[in-house]
Amino acid sequence: MTQPSFVPIVEADQVREAYRLHVPGIWTQSRPSELRTTTVPTGPKLGTPGPDQGFALKLARRFEDRLQLAEGESMEDAIAGGTTVAMRRAARFGRAPSIHDLTFAFTLWGFLGDAPADLIAERTPLFRSASHHYEAQREIADRVRDETLRLTPDQVRTALPDWRKLLNVPDEG
Repeated sequence: MTQPSFVPIVEADQVREAYRLHVPGIWTQSRPSELRTTTVPTGPKLGTPGPDQGFALKLARRFEDRLQLAEGESMEDAIAGGTTVAMRRAARFGRAPSIHDLTFAFTLWGFLGDAPADLIAERTPLFRSASHHYEAQREIADRVRDETLRLTPDQVRTALPDWRKLLNVPDEG
């Protein structure tokens, strides 16, 4: 609101001119992390971006009383590893994680029962400290084959006795 010139006011109470913003310079892709292509890069340890992936952590807590852990495994590590697989699966379908993605992940790694002994021996060192290390979580998610991500939890349960066909297992050599 304007102030009449005949009203006496102190200088501090007078209306000041608006702050003027400077005109920004030209924008360039000069930072190291800028994407220079129209597609998201893919590869090991890069992850799979998807919508609302943090919801998988909330859903994973529903499995706490059903997860069957071997000696030396912790609940937090199992949840962290299983959640990364569930998030990867959901992102492959372009959607947020659902309870079925977590059922898939925990079934695949044998945490929901009927796990072969050699699968437990494979997962125990892989999941160790996964709740504290991003690279361990990425390793767990990257072990799942792309074609396996398309299976239903029931198909995974049926194929679990021959689990090596579902996962990328490094050669023991």
